[in-house]
Amino acid sequence: MRIDLTTAGLFDARQFNAWSTERRDAIRAALKRGMQSGGREVRDAARTQMRGAFNVKRNSFVSSMQAKVLDKKTDRLPALLIGSKIPWLGLHEKGGTVSGNLLIPLLPGRIGPKRFKAVIDGLLRSGNAFFVEKNGKVILMAENIRENASQLNRFKRAERGRTGAKQIKRGQEIPIAVLVKSVKLNRRLDLTGAVQRSLPRLASAIQKELTKS
Repeated sequence: MRIDLTTAGLFDARQFNAWSTERRDAIRAALKRGMQSGGREVRDAARTQMRGAFNVKRNSFVSSMQAKVLDKKTDRLPALLIGSKIPWLGLHEKGGTVSGNLLIPLLPGRIGPKRFKAVIDGLLRSGNAFFVEKNGKVILMAENIRENASQLNRFKRAERGRTGAKQIKRGQEIPIAVLVKSVKLNRRLDLTGAVQRSLPRLASAIQKELTKS
């Protein structure tokens, strides 16, 4: 996900190349310091937006949103990058549709993609995974066997919750996931707005450092 936001009025950037080398270096250094200090507030605003939009289970999800000053190109003014390495986060900023053969876990709560993949891999290795069609839906099923006990624990609890059964018998078929062709995701995040609202504080931090230079 890439969002470009700009602000103006701190100084005329078009004059940058006309300044002396010493002056340019001082301006670049001041901009970097201002972006480093003010960038933390912008980052925190984005993190607050993430906490409000998602049911956060792990702090690592929110802390993936970072602020970084890009200043390696000496012929350009520094830039502030606010972003996360989580690839699917941008889809929640704009909304959209994910297409393809997708397995949606039949669980009341969330299961991480790596953990879910481990479950599916374990079932496939043992040959204990098959599809059935129920009420127009394609469901991935597995039998309750000892070999897959670790993979099936959460899914057995979910099945007991759905049916009210006290126990799942050995050999009983358990629904694991539903196969769908696409999933529509509504917009949940407003990172653009969160960053935009924090720009005045960033500009103030930069102006403070420019005054010192």
